[in-house]
Amino acid sequence: MEPAASDALIDALAQDLRRQDPALQLVTAAEAGELERLSRDYHDYSPVLVQRFAGKRAQLAVLATGVEQVRLVAGACARHAVPLTVRGAGTGNYGQCVPLAGGVVLDVTGLNRLRHLEPASGVIEVEAGAVMAAIDQQLAPHGRALRLLPSTWRSATIGGFIAGGSGGIGSLRWGFLRDPGNLLGLEVVTVEPEPRLLRLDAAASAPLNHAYGTNGILTALRLPTTEAVAWEQLVVGFARWEQALEAARALPATAFLLNGLTLLEAAIAARSPWPAGCPAAADGEHRLLLLAAPDALEPLPGWLAARGGALVWQAPQGASRGLPLRELCWNHTTLHWRAQVSGWTYLQLLLPDPPDPCLAALRRRWGDDLLWHLEAVRQQGAPRLAALPLLRWQGEERLQELMDQARSLGAVLFNPHVLTVEDGGLGVVDADQVAAKAAYDPAGLLNPGKLRGWAAADPDTI
Repeated sequence: MEPAASDALIDALAQDLRRQDPALQLVTAAEAGELERLSRDYHDYSPVLVQRFAGKRAQLAVLATGVEQVRLVAGACARHAVPLTVRGAGTGNYGQCVPLAGGVVLDVTGLNRLRHLEPASGVIEVEAGAVMAAIDQQLAPHGRALRLLPSTWRSATIGGFIAGGSGGIGSLRWGFLRDPGNLLGLEVVTVEPEPRLLRLDAAASAPLNHAYGTNGILTALRLPTTEAVAWEQLVVGFARWEQALEAARALPATAFLLNGLTLLEAAIAARSPWPAGCPAAADGEHRLLLLAAPDALEPLPGWLAARGGALVWQAPQGASRGLPLRELCWNHTTLHWRAQVSGWTYLQLLLPDPPDPCLAALRRRWGDDLLWHLEAVRQQGAPRLAALPLLRWQGEERLQELMDQARSLGAVLFNPHVLTVEDGGLGVVDADQVAAKAAYDPAGLLNPGKLRGWAAADPDTI
């Protein structure tokens, strides 16, 4: 997509915004480096997306500090018919906040207040630009914590996580973000000449959950929290992959309270950084990373030893120096590998149950070009293993061969090498997402090109 707005139109929009609010912070083409930064995320994990996003940049960026400023920007973009892309911290991996059609990028990290905590239920209302680590710091004195966290918890915003994420640390207990109960409501600004500020309940919020900001501007969220637990970090070594895999499958069915379970094949473990005091992985050592409740510490080492696992290291979360274990899992695993080894990318899939035949078949065909990194999750109430394997890049044709084989073996693919919400998920158009866009962004200005169902929709049937 080419930029939809001329330079003259962008200048007129900027003048309009300055007239309405002289304090509004704008980033113009004169600040090319900053404009480039605000138009990027971590999509360079994908060689496909690097090519497809090449040269895509906003023509103007706005740094909002409050809901009224968001409404000003939304209204001005609607009146001038200029595309608008919303971003948080830009920690996503799929180009969710890269503006395909130029226009305006709206940075909402200035909307960062924890507005309310209900003491009895632990339900919070928090602004979309709040960093998740900061939210947890404010919840800690109340004995509460966020349920689901990306591995980028220290820098990711809560609105960006809901709009662009799917799961993460805590998914073993709480499933995925779109599971009922994980999002209770949203505050949303519409993109219209006179923007509306809406408060949506859980049902009305669902179509905006994991929609890449294509169908409404999130300004605040209502979320459940969970009881705070003093999680213990455990690193467990296995000499045999089959034993490590069986332990990873069996643990979620026990009564041990776990918040994270990551399995790294030996080649990945050998190149992973480890917390201070944790020894490097031995040759051929597969590693299981656990976040376990303190009451699991007495029986868990014996349970693991009976299955071939040896406890290598243990420390309370937050008390160890260096990287915490939660920054060695999910897509941080990919980040660390790529920092050391060039020419690799990754894939995302939900493994069939049992996973062993699928993994074995893929290993036979792909050998050392595919290295296994598994995460335990809960899917529709049942424990499952998801995979974020590392893949030696050999072109799009080979990538497609791998995805086709994985599907034929019963895996569900979540393709991180595509532009649209639908193709990065289950591959089907969500009519509710399209209907929400028609209601809250009738001119189709929000993050254009990312919602395939909108481009294909007949406006008379929405």
